[in-house]
Amino acid sequence: MNWDIVEGNWKQFKGKVKAKWGKLTDDNLDVISGKRDQLAGKIQETYGVSKDEAEEQIKDFEEQNQDIRH
Repeated sequence: MNWDIVEGNWKQFKGKVKAKWGKLTDDNLDVISGKRDQLAGKIQETYGVSKDEAEEQIKDFEEQNQDIRH
């Protein structure tokens, strides 16, 4: 997954991110703004998981959304 594309099209991706991580608020999503490191941090903070677990969840998300790779 190309995160430059995600960042550039964040409005379209917000719904997919919200579906995967429903505890993230709209304000969280605005702060994340398509940045992978920001997403990882918010997942850690919101779900109380380790950095490694957050990264693993993001990898799963990327695999589920492979059509986004460019």
